[in-house]
Amino acid sequence: MRKIIVVTGASNGIGRATCKELALAGHTVYASMRETKGRNAHCVEEIEAFAREHGIDLRSMELDVSFQDSVNAAIDAIVSENGRLDVVVHNAGQIVYGPAEAFTPEQLAQIYDTNVLSTQRVNRAALPQLRKQGRGLLVWISSSSARGGTSPYLGPYSSSKAGLDALALSYAGELARWGIETTIVVPGALGPNHYIRSGRPGDTIRAEEYADGPTADISETALRGLAALSALDPDAQGIASAIAKLIDTPFGTRPLRIHFDPDHDGAATVCGVADRARAELLRRIGLEDILKPAIIE
Repeated sequence: MRKIIVVTGASNGIGRATCKELALAGHTVYASMRETKGRNAHCVEEIEAFAREHGIDLRSMELDVSFQDSVNAAIDAIVSENGRLDVVVHNAGQIVYGPAEAFTPEQLAQIYDTNVLSTQRVNRAALPQLRKQGRGLLVWISSSSARGGTSPYLGPYSSSKAGLDALALSYAGELARWGIETTIVVPGALGPNHYIRSGRPGDTIRAEEYADGPTADISETALRGLAALSALDPDAQGIASAIAKLIDTPFGTRPLRIHFDPDHDGAATVCGVADRARAELLRRIGLEDILKPAIIE
């Protein structure tokens, strides 16, 4: 069945690949991003060209996850054009790399805003429609660094993804009786270039102290080790294919998590234990039913 889907942070990487894969599968997909008439104008052109070439329903859309008004306008437009919204893919995110102390509090606030608070803005705009429908799916793009064997210098990023993971789990239970499913997609490190091209600490003096002190070899050692574990380039297409398969899975049978972890950093093991503990607690307190979405007639 054709679904109406919005993907945040769709200008590149996992978001862009997911939009293409889902549209090729026959869904109506909104590839949302900020600055569609500015720095991302070329992305809009490429998306439109891809849609024309393949005869698919792939549409670019202005949606800045940092501003509630922008999010509201985009979601309202989608619902107005289609009469419904079936799937929200929370993909917008920012990765940074460097010693945690060298990031200013303002930088951390900005990272948490993009990686965590953005999902709250989108949910507050989209969930009234999904709850009204009595059916929907939230897909959250997390990271194995939230619970796996985290490399040094990923503190701000890993902590933001841990926050996203916790929020997703809470929403999963709160939305189940409304007929809304939750799946958390957990990619692995996806190669050292993932970090080399990322943002850097704003306090360069502190960063230099770490680079010159007893921790001078940490970054080089970590990146060399990651290079031995991971492919040089992220396998965004593989993740996109997994998401497409997930969305085509029948309602009520979708998994809570999908791990896509070529590094085998332990995240799947840790998440497995944590998710079993969550399920057991819900059973003990009489809320076992919210482990699965209700079927709303």
